Amino acid sequence: QVQLVESGGGLAQPGGSLRLSCAASGFSFSIHAMTWARQTPGKGLEWVSGISPDSRHTYYPDSVKGRFTISRDNAKNTLYLQINSLKPEDTALYYCAKEKTTDQTMCVLGIFGGCDYWGRGTQVTVSS
Repeated sequence: QVQLVESGGGLAQPGGSLRLSCAASGFSFSIHAMTWARQTPGKGLEWVSGISPDSRHTYYPDSVKGRFTISRDNAKNTLYLQINSLKPEDTALYYCAKEKTTDQTMCVLGIFGGCDYWGRGTQVTVSS
């Protein structure tokens, strides 16, 4: 079965950095686009990044571009999110998800109806 397991979250100070990981199994990771999104209790999901299967294309909303970097290691079936210059508003539960089909560009761009599996999330807390 498909499994996505996020890790790497924790408590960080404003201006600090964190590197999140998403370990994938149960599907052909190397031919599926992947995405990261975050959620706070009072808000819905907010898309923060996406990446093509071969890493040739990466996508970010303006709100995080320049601070967040998405990457992947297909040999390790692992997706990453590097977060720099952390802000208190980055505090959230961070999820990874996979694109449902290999010929689709939806989940990777934050159109969540195109994501078919999600991890359980890893908590990022930014506080001084």
